[in-house]
Amino acid sequence: MEDIARSVAQCLKTQCLAVFLLLATTARAQTTVPSAASAAPAAKETVAPVQPAPQLPVDATAAPTVAAWKLLRLIKLPNPGAASLDRRGALYVADADNNLRQYGPEGLNLNTYAPAQPGHVGQVEAWNVTSTLVFNDDRQQLVLLDRFLSLISEVRLGDYLDGTVRVATLAPDNFIWLLDESNLVLREFDPNTLRLVQSTPLDLIIGHSRPDFRFIRQYQNNTYLVDRSTGVYVFDNLGNYKKKLPFPGLSTVGFRGDELYFLEAGAIHFFHLYNLSERRVALPVGVDPGAVRQVLVGETYAYIFTAAGVAVYQM
Repeated sequence: MEDIARSVAQCLKTQCLAVFLLLATTARAQTTVPSAASAAPAAKETVAPVQPAPQLPVDATAAPTVAAWKLLRLIKLPNPGAASLDRRGALYVADADNNLRQYGPEGLNLNTYAPAQPGHVGQVEAWNVTSTLVFNDDRQQLVLLDRFLSLISEVRLGDYLDGTVRVATLAPDNFIWLLDESNLVLREFDPNTLRLVQSTPLDLIIGHSRPDFRFIRQYQNNTYLVDRSTGVYVFDNLGNYKKKLPFPGLSTVGFRGDELYFLEAGAIHFFHLYNLSERRVALPVGVDPGAVRQVLVGETYAYIFTAAGVAVYQM
């Protein structure tokens, strides 16, 4: 009996030791946190403010790629404002007098829209070609133009919602996304029926941070809301929150193919929306990074904005 008891005790000791080693190994394995670049969907991640914004791994020492820039022309347009590209590569720019100017892909002047009443152009969206949205943030007004910059309609937002809209953009289905800053709500507005379609409260998503919303854009069935304070919030085409890209300090972003891009540290930073890879392209030689206000990149041409106007480059 003593031999049996000793055997049982030895077996239990061996099993306990194995369990202890397994737990220790598991604890060590869990000390490696998954890369933030995995960009887990919102259903699998903790929403801010409980979890701080993740940091995407960027090699700050890596030199940007040098592109073969070819200067075509300079559009002399002092203090250009909000701008957009359409699917055909045409460029739309608000001038210092808040007129909207349309240029061909190579920078040749095509049309100009001069509003009947003055107003500051906060954002322009021309991607869907058939219509162009001009958002006058000071007058809280939406202006819809056709592809020749003829007026289609005007909408005073104060007649349909109680709040101040900070940014607005035109979706491919011709609905309009609005950021209601007063109530911290992302809203979708139908300019045809003049009614709000849906709303997404942002207070739980943003938490206790003080947002500074600068830009909004729908692209490939996602809506991207740029908060200069913390990064880029991503929603699906129904307004459901998905994730946040930790790119703070931005006032605008652009899209080219499957990449999101923005100007950073004298280079154009490209972030792939699906494989999450990153690359940087240096600005043209001789361009002062400190003088560059904005960059738009199309399939063939790129546009660099400074106080003097818009430089058109072939890439």
